[in-house]
Amino acid sequence: MMEDQADAICYGGTSEGGTGPGPYVKQQTDTAKSETCVLAMNLMEKVCESINLNRAYKRVKANKGSPGIDGLTLEDLRDYLRQHKEQLIESLLNGTYKPQPVKKVVIPKPGGGERQLGIPTVVDRVVQQAILQVIEPIFDKGFSESNFGFRLGRSTHDALKQAKKHVEAGHIWVVDMDLEKFFDRVNHDILMSRLARRIGDKRMLKIIRSFLTSGIMQNGVVMRRHEGTPQGGPLSPLLSNILLDELDKELERRGHKFCRYADDQNVYVRSKRAGERVYRSIKQFLERKLKLKVNEEKSAIALVQERKFLGYRILCDGRLIISPESIKRAKDKIRQLTCRTRGRSFDQVIMELNAYLRGWVNYFQMVEAKSIFRAIDSWIRRKLRCYKLRQKKRGTSIARLLISLGMLEKESRQIGSSGKGWWRLSRVRPVHRALNNKWFENQGLINLERKMATLLTT
Repeated sequence: MMEDQADAICYGGTSEGGTGPGPYVKQQTDTAKSETCVLAMNLMEKVCESINLNRAYKRVKANKGSPGIDGLTLEDLRDYLRQHKEQLIESLLNGTYKPQPVKKVVIPKPGGGERQLGIPTVVDRVVQQAILQVIEPIFDKGFSESNFGFRLGRSTHDALKQAKKHVEAGHIWVVDMDLEKFFDRVNHDILMSRLARRIGDKRMLKIIRSFLTSGIMQNGVVMRRHEGTPQGGPLSPLLSNILLDELDKELERRGHKFCRYADDQNVYVRSKRAGERVYRSIKQFLERKLKLKVNEEKSAIALVQERKFLGYRILCDGRLIISPESIKRAKDKIRQLTCRTRGRSFDQVIMELNAYLRGWVNYFQMVEAKSIFRAIDSWIRRKLRCYKLRQKKRGTSIARLLISLGMLEKESRQIGSSGKGWWRLSRVRPVHRALNNKWFENQGLINLERKMATLLTT
């Protein structure tokens, strides 16, 4: 995916030939399993090809993000790579590249608790992305068809479609397994052994392990890591898929119906008793084989309509609805955007709301109960009426606004001098008539119900 050449970082070599011979493979027999594996060799030469590094640089730039511990920004990245390209390539090829510790960032989880992110330096992100582009095709082609997380050509909607099929086929009980702090508990030795099954280039294995063990900086102190692959770097999603692929293969071997998106794993069965049996055996497999811990408080065996999956709920007849948790998060976000103390103009609030609502309705376009969008539209308009009235502050300003929108002067002044609070005032009939649906349409506000209808016809 080369864009214009003006922003490319020239690393030498040609787009066809690169800096060295392409990767080749050799056969290795695993005596423990008596099966033949294919090991990819000379991968670092492939990583250092001009076209691959340029593509990685562009992807990191497009993904944006904050600096790592060295403070180097994405704006500085191009000049830095031009000045240090030869040293960077040499260190990658001779296996001496040393990644810097990641910067610890803690963000709240939607369902409560905290998620730990590890932000690599921008240079490390380029290197990780370049490695990802080379090794992802090696592993992805062997992943399970029921794995939908962080894979090219697959999405959350694809996962939901497959889950829906399982439920429609009568698998209405779900074993919803939550892995406790999965990204923080990944066992490095187990993960590296899985990588070594397909990668024969020791330099590649060495640099990936160095990314795993590079440490994490918090409050100026670097803490070494002996397990975990913090979220935040380009490689983390692939590494998680490589480790959990063993679980996928075990579920396939047992003939189970399942869907996985990252560490969100659902197994669909026909009865509660079958679910309990599956839960016990899979929990044992995860803890003994992969050294991962199941969060028993968040895991459950239940009817599908009692659990959420990727923000949706699946009813026992296979219909998809928005989970109550997702609606609550959306309303919390809308409350934040329509908070008067943010100091935004009404037009700015509409613009920010539209940006959020477009993404939200696109994600939930698979919902089959459309009335929820009508209800949310109505609630959003009331929030905005309240915002508009509060902006006017004084009764005379409110009266002038309503008069300008066609209301009678006497009625407008009565509302302006009313002692009702803003939220109650936003609900009175004359205010509805003045700030009606047509008025909001003229302000450019997205109508979720209408947007859904448009999505269904395209």
